[in-house]
Amino acid sequence: MGRKVPVSDLLPDRPTLPKVQKIAAGCKACDLYKRGTQTVFGEGPRKATVMLVGEQPGDAEDLAGHPFVGPAGKLLDTALEQAGIDRRQVYVTNVVKHFKWEPRGKRRIHAKPNAAEIAACRPWLETEISLVKPHVLICLGATAAQALLGKSFKVSKQRGDFVDSTLAPIVSATVHPSSILRAPDDEARREEMRRFVQDLKKIAREITRARSGDQGAPARARVGGSGGAKPPRKDG
Repeated sequence: MGRKVPVSDLLPDRPTLPKVQKIAAGCKACDLYKRGTQTVFGEGPRKATVMLVGEQPGDAEDLAGHPFVGPAGKLLDTALEQAGIDRRQVYVTNVVKHFKWEPRGKRRIHAKPNAAEIAACRPWLETEISLVKPHVLICLGATAAQALLGKSFKVSKQRGDFVDSTLAPIVSATVHPSSILRAPDDEARREEMRRFVQDLKKIAREITRARSGDQGAPARARVGGSGGAKPPRKDG
């Protein structure tokens, strides 16, 4: 049985994304490595404008070794295109880097990571944020939002709101695209997709405003909890 090694013990003094991704491949900071096929680290431009943070890789991502390549990732790509956000300028990652699942017949069904697993994996995400330094950070779903913005954050009530945070100049949260796929029927899926794209369009307008040099800031909500107050790890 392998000994758990905290992520902080693995991080180099002067991290880079390629270095950290390579080290993360052997992560044993929690027990999820025993179930997952491999570590699924974030991917995207080193200086991406936008960072999207989900909960964890799914079945397709676990097998492929890349984030957001399954059905939810394809839906996300479509939504970004409809919202006018250039997918080539987006870095995608997850709060937890291993797939947590439980068997159901021959299928591997997603299981929500617990607080200890999220805490163990958090230094990887903090390092990604500090290295990429995105202008926009979007949390996808409740797990990501509460991990980064505080436990009191409610995506159902605060989706699309802009949040005061040390994480990035523009920070917001919306639903995870997998929740749209779980809608009960086609009509409900279309409505949820419409709302998801609407949230992304609101963020896209702020990106355009920032690029144009408009100094008007969006209305922002303050968030409580250690998730919203803790700054990301600094590089070097």
